[in-house]
Formats: sequence, C-alpha cells, structure tokens
Amino acid sequence: MNTATAASNGAELKSPAGKPGPTKAEQRESILYMVICASLWSIGGIFIKLVPWNPFAIAGVRSAIAALIVYSYIRHRGISLKFVPGAFASGLFMSGIFFSFVIANKLTTAANAIVLQFVSPVFILILSAVFLHKKCRRGDLVVVGMTLAGISLFFFDQLTPGGMLGNCFAILDGLMVACAYLVVGQVDEETRMTGILLGQLFTAAIGLPAVFLTETPVNGTVVFSLLALGIFQLGIPYVLFGLAMKNGSALACNLIGAIEPLLNPVWVVLFTGEAPGFFALIGAVVVIVSISLWCVWNDRVSRLESVEGEDG
Repeated sequence: MNTATAASNGAELKSPAGKPGPTKAEQRESILYMVICASLWSIGGIFIKLVPWNPFAIAGVRSAIAALIVYSYIRHRGISLKFVPGAFASGLFMSGIFFSFVIANKLTTAANAIVLQFVSPVFILILSAVFLHKKCRRGDLVVVGMTLAGISLFFFDQLTPGGMLGNCFAILDGLMVACAYLVVGQVDEETRMTGILLGQLFTAAIGLPAVFLTETPVNGTVVFSLLALGIFQLGIPYVLFGLAMKNGSALACNLIGAIEPLLNPVWVVLFTGEAPGFFALIGAVVVIVSISLWCVWNDRVSRLESVEGEDG
C-alpha cells in the first residue's frame, strides 16, 4: 500500500518553529524504516495469491489483524484519537485502498496490481487541478502523459476479462491512495493515525461477514498467509511509515517506496511462477521511471520556488 508515493506531491516535512530539523542519524533512521516498510509492503502479492478465499474475506481478516497492530502502536505512543470528519473521510478512502488492492491481486497479476497503484501521484495532479484549481506545470503534464502511455501498455497483453477488470481495480486503488492523501496530506498525527485505524476497522466490518458467507478453506498455508498479511504486510509497515515520515522527507520516502512495485512481482514469480506479460513489463518500467524522475524534478522545483519566495 504505497501511500509514500502519494506523499511525494506534498511539501517537505518541516520542523516546528523554534526546533532544529532532524539530525543525520535521525534521517538515516528514517531511511531504514522506509526500506523495511516498502520491503514488507511488497510481500502482499504472494500471500494474497496463496489464500484461496474471496477477496472481501481476505481483506476483512487482514485488516482485523492489522487494526490490532495499529491500535497497539497508538496506545503505546499515547496518541489521542481524533474522530473528526477528515479522519472518517481518510478511513473510507483507506478502506477503498485495502479492498481494491486485494481484488486487483486476485484478478490480475501482482505486477500489474502494484505498478498501477503506483500511479497515485498522477491522480493527485489531476484531482488538484480539477478540485483545488492548482496549475499544472509543463513537467507535470509530461509525467501525466508518460504515465498514461505506460498504463495503456498494460492492456495490450492477452488478458482475460477478469484480468482487464483486475487492471481497472488496480487503477482504482491508485485513485483511492490519491484521495486519501488529499484528505489528510497536511493534518496532524492524531488525525492521520485515527484515519488509518478507521480504515482498518471499516474494512474488517465489511469484509469479515464474507468469511462466513463464502467458501473459506483453512489450512496451515492459509493461516500463515493471513497472519503475514495482517501483521507484517499491513500492520507493522504503517507504523514504520509513520516513523519514517516523522524525520524523513516526502521525496526520500517516495523513492524508497518504489522498492514495493519492484519487489512485489519478484516474490510472486519466485513462489508461484506468475510473471507479467511483455507489454505490462515495458509499461511498468515507463511508469516507475517516469514517476521517480518526476519526484526528483518536483522536489528541486519546489525548493527553488521556496527560495525565490523567501528572497521576494
């Protein structure tokens, strides 16, 4: 669930007035947190493939387990829950992320599912222009065009109707990530963590009934996979992401987050033999390279604009 990608379109984290910025050691620690976070995010595809359940049932159980992890972290840190409109809106979009990601992994390849989710910054640009009336720069338009071209290649492979639908859910996943970020991109930690917790709880409430209404065979592989998904792929990574963003820049977190779409299909190929098609592979390269380069360019331009604004 690469929310780090969406964060790349926001401003760099700033220290509160009167307080020094993060030290080099704290920045290195943030990088380490993000590397572990993105690596754990990347195991989602393989474990979802190993559970022969309805996507709603998988999402429900995974989020129920993750909710316990997130709530334990909130209690341990002494973070106050803030049930404000922004937190509820974020929770709804988060729930959309969790469901669409699992559905996409069930219907299309893991590579398609994660790379198409990675386009969330493009949706942020589009939504910001339409709803927030922000002007798009030439570089923004270039990355939108390149990303759309890369996405189109995913639909050139010989896919079943289910695979095509899975690609659509993967794109929807990217849209949900963008919406979640736009809602709480600049809010305080209490609102952000409350939104993450609500997203897990909403998903569990909607998905758990499917465990009893659909066929859900249980064996050692299923139990292990669900625990891995809930604890290591969803619960712990969101805690690490929060720690990484505390002292790390949005740009660094985003670029390190690119580990997820790179590793996700590798695990799936190694353990299940499922590989992306030729055109999808080319599209993945176009999407990942375009967005990563845009993030670097966007960071430099933002810094220059900030310096010019201060001089003015």
